[in-house]
Amino acid sequence: MLRIFDFLFPPRVDEVTLRGVSTDDFLALVVPRLIVETRPETVGLLPFSHASVRSAIHEAKYHGSEHAFNLLGAALGEYLADIDEGFTKSFIVVPVPLGRERRKERGFNQVEEIAKRAAKLLGGASVDTALLVRTRETASQVSLPREARGENMRGAFRTMRPADPVCTYIVLDDVITTGATLGAAIASLKEAGATHIVPLALAH
Repeated sequence: MLRIFDFLFPPRVDEVTLRGVSTDDFLALVVPRLIVETRPETVGLLPFSHASVRSAIHEAKYHGSEHAFNLLGAALGEYLADIDEGFTKSFIVVPVPLGRERRKERGFNQVEEIAKRAAKLLGGASVDTALLVRTRETASQVSLPREARGENMRGAFRTMRPADPVCTYIVLDDVITTGATLGAAIASLKEAGATHIVPLALAH
């Protein structure tokens, strides 16, 4: 039956790649790594070079795949649970926001969706999707040379209220390359008074 359906409605390559990937399969790929080349240094959870990881990121980002959201949410949830048993009291996850136009075009922010699923697995951990906003649309980082990405993101975020200097904020993005996006988000949080900030990327 599935083959007939695929013939009538050809699936995406990334969609096919993820079909046989279970949560346990995906969690086996989680190998946190400190990316020392970025400023600030960032923790990356999954290798983007792996086909399943790459497909999950693409399916989540461009197609809003529930399966991809759940796989990536499970990976994030496991990592956060491992780093601190008191996560729900100690940390607030701040997903990197999309610009208004890009969010309207997609209908969702994939990083928010993944963070919410991780929080649910952890029994209601804190995810703040309103603290940080994007002040302007920016060119896609993928389309820019490495040296131009920092300037592209400079001043791209604003914090909507004072940050709690006692709280630890985990600033979350999907994929890290130069770290320019996370760096700009962190700069805004620091200006608002945050003193404990952990940059985290789902894939590196």
